[in-house]
Amino acid sequence: MGGYLLRRLLLMGLTLFGMSVLIFIALRLVPGNIADILVDSAGIVDDAQKLKIEHELGLDRSLVVQYGQWIGGLLQGDLGYAYITERPAVEEIAPRLPVTAKLASLSLIFAVMIGVPLGVISAVRRNTPLDYVLRVLSLSGLSLPSFWLGLLVLLAFVQMFGWIPIYNKPVDNFWKEIGLLSIPALVVGFRSSALMMRLTRSSMLEVLRQDYIRTARSKGASEPSVNYDHALRNAMLPVITIIGIEAAFLIGGLIVTETVFNIPGVARFLVEAVRSRDYPIVQNLVMFIAVIVVTINFLVDMAYTLFDPRIRYAS
Repeated sequence: MGGYLLRRLLLMGLTLFGMSVLIFIALRLVPGNIADILVDSAGIVDDAQKLKIEHELGLDRSLVVQYGQWIGGLLQGDLGYAYITERPAVEEIAPRLPVTAKLASLSLIFAVMIGVPLGVISAVRRNTPLDYVLRVLSLSGLSLPSFWLGLLVLLAFVQMFGWIPIYNKPVDNFWKEIGLLSIPALVVGFRSSALMMRLTRSSMLEVLRQDYIRTARSKGASEPSVNYDHALRNAMLPVITIIGIEAAFLIGGLIVTETVFNIPGVARFLVEAVRSRDYPIVQNLVMFIAVIVVTINFLVDMAYTLFDPRIRYAS
């Protein structure tokens, strides 16, 4: 186990290094830079002024030097300065991280609470009217775009309650904030729950055909015990994988939802930073998302042993 952990940690380090290089290079391949945007917005036509701005921002240095400065600062906790606001990047990012984390966590909780139980019910009651209804529901969740569903929810709230559940100002009360975030979280979680429902159903159907399930029934085990104690635990491995993938996706995939519901989170801020070529913000946010994805993949691998004792990571 120790050898496996060491290899995985080394692989994680190499993966993050490769991601950092790709992020850095891809951002600089985009036409234009922050100096061009600042010059255009200020109406400057003097090339000398533009060169001066590039020198102040460090854009006239070689790419290797710029990359080294970014990674060196990142390892020391220095995220640099946001070019547009001229404030430390950490002060721009830190207030937005908890908002996106709460929204993503709520969305994932709703997805698991809805998708997994309904998937089990659909498998146990296969080819019944209830199964057909749940399959149509899951197909609807995969087919409806989140932004369109979010707009429908906003229109429904206006029609029924006369108010819109969006962020007009910061919410001081934690539970009020959770209540406000639960609405967009349900919109996003509906799509994820549909995916989990279909995967849980197919995995359960495969497990329910196995010999040890018939053996458990022949020994007199109750139907709930067969379905949940024996079948569900063995059917959870592919579901755990998709839960991890969805968790990683939600961290950086909430751009449309945060825009529709006016949520001041990381995803919407990332789009604004890309539009303005704010390198410190974009690099650090995308790198943060990469770290989250790699870490979640590692945790998913570790979680396999909890659900299936047959899996062992021998060195």
